[in-house]
Amino acid sequence: MTSTSQTRTDTPAAWDERSQLTTFLDYARATARAKCEGLSEEDARKAPLPGSPLMTLSGVVNHLRWVEYYWFQVVFLGEEDEGPWTDEDPDREMRIAVDIPSAEILDAYEKQSARYRKLVADHDLDAKAERPIRDGRHVDLRWILLHLVEETSRHNGHIDILRELADGRTGD
Repeated sequence: MTSTSQTRTDTPAAWDERSQLTTFLDYARATARAKCEGLSEEDARKAPLPGSPLMTLSGVVNHLRWVEYYWFQVVFLGEEDEGPWTDEDPDREMRIAVDIPSAEILDAYEKQSARYRKLVADHDLDAKAERPIRDGRHVDLRWILLHLVEETSRHNGHIDILRELADGRTGD
């Protein structure tokens, strides 16, 4: 699994709220990609945890990609949900990842991240989402960014474990 790594830093260039939020999200994204560098296609598709058959490195990265799609395009912008999931297979984005070349998943994630950086730059952090969340409230862009930092960082912990189980690699 290869990557188009960018510089990873959690220190923003400026100390305003937007810079801090976007820097942490970019850091979490770059960490997910960095954890996949040098990984074989075979190892990217392995599901080593008996109780989690969908938990593959490819699946987790593809999940991160589609989670951002859902929050930015479906919830925030109010677009129609064209994600890979279905009512019958709500985790399909993880299942189909094993049939997609790892480089393609990482490339799609990076290109999508670039689009979402622009989307965030073009909107006020107080801008409300077009669609409500489960409890009926309309979150703001700030909440979505915080949620994605949390989601991506949590899954980076899964990626750490999967990578170590795949080939013993550990690290930052």
